[in-house]
Amino acid sequence: MFPKSVSIFEVGARDGLQNESMVKTQDKVTLIENLAKAGIKRIEAASFVSPKWVPQMADSADVMANIHRQTDVIYSALTPNVTGFERAVAAKVDEVAIFASASERFSQRNINCSIEESIARFTPLIEQAKQHNIPIRGYVSCVLGCPYEGEVALESVVSVADRLYQMGCYEISLGDTIGVGTPLQAKRMVEAVSRVVPVDKLALHFHDTYGQALANILACLETGVSVVDASVAGLGGCPYAKGASGNLATEDLVYMLHGLGIDTGVDLIKLAKAGQEISQVLGRPNASKVANALLA
Repeated sequence: MFPKSVSIFEVGARDGLQNESMVKTQDKVTLIENLAKAGIKRIEAASFVSPKWVPQMADSADVMANIHRQTDVIYSALTPNVTGFERAVAAKVDEVAIFASASERFSQRNINCSIEESIARFTPLIEQAKQHNIPIRGYVSCVLGCPYEGEVALESVVSVADRLYQMGCYEISLGDTIGVGTPLQAKRMVEAVSRVVPVDKLALHFHDTYGQALANILACLETGVSVVDASVAGLGGCPYAKGASGNLATEDLVYMLHGLGIDTGVDLIKLAKAGQEISQVLGRPNASKVANALLA
């Protein structure tokens, strides 16, 4: 039984562009506005991380300042620490996101601390977010595999998701960071996590490295999950995961969902044009098969 509607959480402007070459601020603004015009209601628009580590996101405050915001669209930002959170608040973001890994080695390689330490670091950030009434979204990476450890224990995925939820994250996005998962594995993972985190508080964030993302999402929709992260034109990847290709293209996801009779509220043609425009700016092929077919 599939959900009647699915909420698309668009990550192209952040998770996508942070892994591309440097993009002009105005091009980012145009992309975000085009996504909103296409009917995307949840857009990860910025990342307030150290410019030293992610120079592609150094202009996040300028991006937020220059967007012509739509009142029915949520503009969110990634905030790894209190300093980032304070910058996000100053930029008037609607919500923030924090991230932890289900893999111990990935956590060490990615943010130079253990899983336990990474979660502990978020405590003051979460306290401040609650004081400002800003919703917090939680990401769990490496839920179906790690570039350094290989298989990741299901118990670790469940534990990290539960911790983030108990700390106050209103939604937990489960990320197959290197795109190695397969449908049955993905469905079992979501079922396990849903025993401690309500399924309506879960989201899927599957990379398409092995071409399994759509199949994995299809399998997981049967669990009742109804939020899916995706990246227009398949932008991005993971700088810390060798060989990880881009996220699933939003256009391909929307096409499948519409074919299943599932409502997304998204205008697929406008979405495809938004992806094509940013692909041309980047000088790279559009990674969405659906967009390439529709716009041929």
